[in-house]
Amino acid sequence: MAGACWIGPAAAEPHRPDDRARSADFEHRRSKTVSLVKRFIGVPYLWGGESVAGFDCSGLVKHVYALAGIAMPHNAAQQYQYGVPVPRDQLRPGDLVFFDELRHNGIYVGDGRFVHAGRSSGNVVVARLDDSWFRIRWFGARRLTADGLP
Repeated sequence: MAGACWIGPAAAEPHRPDDRARSADFEHRRSKTVSLVKRFIGVPYLWGGESVAGFDCSGLVKHVYALAGIAMPHNAAQQYQYGVPVPRDQLRPGDLVFFDELRHNGIYVGDGRFVHAGRSSGNVVVARLDDSWFRIRWFGARRLTADGLP
């Protein structure tokens, strides 16, 4: 798992109750990103933007996760260093999806769809993972975990 930031507990080490509570709280905050990101559909695309005045792709991810209480950098390649890898067929709402050699990303919302700030669309939109541009430029996905933040 080269390059991953997640360091899990040793196999023989049992989870303590506070670890489970922390993980459950984090999972709740991560899943909350789905309802949060949908609020911004239609907001204009703005290169370098990370506010309701305008977003670029990683600025949208940073803003939405910040609202959920999770700090992220404003850079798709750096965001890819967070969490653990997720196979495309095991995506869950709230996972981060990455494309075009880490030059684009968004937040998966379920049913093969994700929300992203697209330069070509001019605003925050919902897209499908199987749309041709995204399908051929798929890079990977990450799931943030309580233990997976740098």
